[in-house]
Amino acid sequence: MMPLFALICRDKPGALETRMANREAHLAYVRDTGVVLFGGPMLTEGEMRGSLLVLEADSLDAARAWAARDPYALAGLFESVEITEWKKVVG
Repeated sequence: MMPLFALICRDKPGALETRMANREAHLAYVRDTGVVLFGGPMLTEGEMRGSLLVLEADSLDAARAWAARDPYALAGLFESVEITEWKKVVG
């Protein structure tokens, strides 16, 4: 099994329109690349305000490269991006 990486992205304030305009491209990228084990939007009062994904990648550099090519990132959606190696223990 390849290493796992948690990708935590927080949207820029007021960027819901950017998120929605790029959502289909983001979901297609997730589907087509096949490295995301699970993920979804983070919510504030029911509104999408960020993303949490767990990636399976060869290295931290590979996870960073994947994140940089995400249509959300290319559209400038994120205020911050954190990627860290992650170990599954439960579930």
